[in-house]
Amino acid sequence: MFTRMQDGTPEDWAVIGAAHKEHFYKTPAHLMDMLRSLKNITAGFACDQLQHSLMTGTLARRDDATDEEVAIALLHDVGKSVNIPNHGPIAAELLRPYVSDDAYHVIYNHQHFQGKFYYTFMGENPNMRDDFTEKSWYGLAVKLVDRWDAPAFDPEFEVDSLESFEPLLQKIFSQPGRVL
Repeated sequence: MFTRMQDGTPEDWAVIGAAHKEHFYKTPAHLMDMLRSLKNITAGFACDQLQHSLMTGTLARRDDATDEEVAIALLHDVGKSVNIPNHGPIAAELLRPYVSDDAYHVIYNHQHFQGKFYYTFMGENPNMRDDFTEKSWYGLAVKLVDRWDAPAFDPEFEVDSLESFEPLLQKIFSQPGRVL
């Protein structure tokens, strides 16, 4: 095995390629673990961020959302497991190879759509979502935030279990994803 990429042989790269393929199928498990870690984060809200994510996904599912919409509803805040202030861009980049460009932009920018409800209290412009009205993904962002995300902070709401979402995560995230 080489110690510098420049020295790799076709045989070396065949071994490396096979080893990488094993990881294609681990993405759903990693996402499930990241969601589980949200149980330890409340960030001042009435419920922990796992409950919030499950409620958001449950509301999308009950609203007959598409598989991709349910997945992004469930995972829109998964970036909080890494960093709360930058959670939208982090989650968007994690999911980007597996979701549509519109879904990517929705996740990336969802906080500006939420700002309608609280940016005024933080000295920010509550109308930032208006900057995106001409984007193809604007309607999906409004739906995600207004129908599923913003109402999803009730610690008593009976959510669908995390495990009930696992087949969906397997379906969407068990492939290599597109190369960007």
